Amino acid sequence: MDVILQADNAKIKRVMENPDSYQVQILYTQIDRDKHGKVSLTDYGYQVDDSIYFYPASTVKFPVALLALEKINELKAKNVSINLDTPFNVASDSIVTTLRKEITKIFTVSSNAAYNRLFEFLGQDYINEKLKQKEIAGRITHRLGAPFADSLITKEILFYESEKDSSVIFRQSPASNTKLDKLNIQNVLKGDGYIENESLVMQPKDFSKKNYLPLKSLHGILKRIYFPDLFSEDQRFKLTKEQLNFIIKTMKTLPYEEGYSRKEYYDSYGKFFIFGDIKTEIPKYVEIYNKVGYAYGHLTDCAYI
Repeated sequence: MDVILQADNAKIKRVMENPDSYQVQILYTQIDRDKHGKVSLTDYGYQVDDSIYFYPASTVKFPVALLALEKINELKAKNVSINLDTPFNVASDSIVTTLRKEITKIFTVSSNAAYNRLFEFLGQDYINEKLKQKEIAGRITHRLGAPFADSLITKEILFYESEKDSSVIFRQSPASNTKLDKLNIQNVLKGDGYIENESLVMQPKDFSKKNYLPLKSLHGILKRIYFPDLFSEDQRFKLTKEQLNFIIKTMKTLPYEEGYSRKEYYDSYGKFFIFGDIKTEIPKYVEIYNKVGYAYGHLTDCAYI
C-alpha cells in the first residue's frame, strides 16, 4: 500500500498532499491460503478511524439486505412461510414485489426505493440491535431519498400466497422505533452549505442524526460473507447456503445482466474500484463483489475483487 500511496502519479500526489481535505480512509486485506486451503487475513490501513465521521450513503444497503434474509429465516422458525420469492407490498407503495427482486436492485443499480422497502420490513430497532449483536459498530437510522426519511414508524407490509393468489399469508403491522441520540464523534458538521427545500443554506450540514457505518464495519461485513469461519456464530449473518450463494452472485451482477440499459447503467455504475473512471465494458475475467456509496461528497466502495 505504501508503494501505491507514494507513487509518482499526479492524481495520487494531489490527494496525498492534502489528506485532510480529501478525508481518505483505506482498508485493504491481503488474503493468504496455506497448502491445506486455510485462510489467513492481514489488514493494512491508511487513516482508518471510526471516530471520524463520513457519510456511508448507499453502503448501508449491504447490511440491510443481509438482515432482511436473516429476518425471514427467523420468521420461518416461527412457522411464517415466506422466502426470497414471496410477493409482498408495503403500505402506500405502488408495486407488489419480492425480496429477491429488491435485493437484486440494491446491488445492480443501488435502488433507494428497494432499500426503503427492506427498511420498512426491518425497522431501525431491529437493524441496530442486530448490528450490536454481531459486534458491528454503526447505526442505521433513516431511509434514503424519501419524504419523512427519518420517521420512526415503519409501514404495514403484506405478504401474499403467490403472484396469482393474493391471499395474505403474513401481515406485519406498523411499528414504533426508538429515537437515538446524536452521534458523538468527530466531523459530523460537513461543508460550507447545503440545499434544503430547493434553497441554499449557508452553514455546514449536520450529520449527527444520519446513518453511520464506519469503514472497519463495512469491511467486517464483507469478511463475514466470504470468510464466515473467521467469526463466532453470534457475529455471523444467519443465512442459508442458498441465500448466501444468492448474495454472492448478486453482488457481482452488472446492470445489463438484469436487463438495464448499458448506456444509462454502464458496467462501472456500481463498480468504482479499477473501472470507476471509465464507462467501457468490464472484462469477463474480472469479478468484483461489492457495494458502493456516493452522496454528499462522500464516495465509498467496499469490494472483494
